[in-house]
Amino acid sequence: MRTLSSQPTPEEPVRLLLVEDDEPLRRLLCEQLEELGYEVQSVGDGRAAIAAVGGDPFDVVILDRMLPFVDGVDVLRWLREQEVMTPVILLTALGRLPERVEGLEAGADDYVVKPFEIDELHARIRALLRRRQANSADSATVSAGDVTVSVARHRVTRAGQPVEMHKTEIRLLAELVRDAGTVLSRPLLLERVWGYDFVPTTNIVDAYIRRLRQRLELPGLPDPIVTVRGVGYMFRV
Repeated sequence: MRTLSSQPTPEEPVRLLLVEDDEPLRRLLCEQLEELGYEVQSVGDGRAAIAAVGGDPFDVVILDRMLPFVDGVDVLRWLREQEVMTPVILLTALGRLPERVEGLEAGADDYVVKPFEIDELHARIRALLRRRQANSADSATVSAGDVTVSVARHRVTRAGQPVEMHKTEIRLLAELVRDAGTVLSRPLLLERVWGYDFVPTTNIVDAYIRRLRQRLELPGLPDPIVTVRGVGYMFRV
C-alpha cells in the first residue's frame, strides 16, 4: 500500500478522491478523469469524504465546498487538524474573494471556480503532483529586511517574531523574499509556486498575496509587499 508521502510510479495510476454532491456532475467528472488515466473514487457528502480519506491514501482530493452533513471547508479543516497533508483542490461556486481566501486559509492547495473545463482541472492536478516532487531550493533559508523564511522547516519570522503560515503561503513568500527588490509577475509566481504551465481563470496569486499581507502585519511596521500594477509583486529590500 502506498503511503501518503510516496509518489505514484509511471505504472501506478494517480488516485483521486472526488467529493461532489451533484450526482450528474460527479458521474461526468468521474468519467472524464478516468478517461485521462486517473483512478477515481467518488463520494457525495462530507461525512463520506472523511471516512474515505481515513480508509486509504489518495494522491489528490478534489473537494466541493458546499456539501451535505459536513461542509467542504470543515472537511478540509478536519484533514489538516489530523495532519493529513494530501493536496486538496477545492471546487467552489462562490467566486468572491473572501470565500476563496477562507478555503485557502483552511488548508486548500488550490481552488477551481465552477463552471470549469476538465482540461483546467487536469492541469491543476498535474501541477499539484509536480509541486510534491519539486524540492529544489526548499532547503534554503532566505531573508530580506526583517523577514526570514525556511520552507523546509516550515518557519517564518518577522522582526524576530514567529508567523504562522500554511505551506503554499510559505513557498510564495520564499519566492518573493529570495528575489527581494525584483518585480515578479503573476505568471512567474504561478510557475514557481504552483507549478502551472498555464494561466488559470482564477486570481489565486492575488488571493494569496492578500493573505500574506495579513499574516505579516505587525504594529508600526510597513507592508513589505509592493503591488506593481499591471505587472506583479515585489518584496521591499
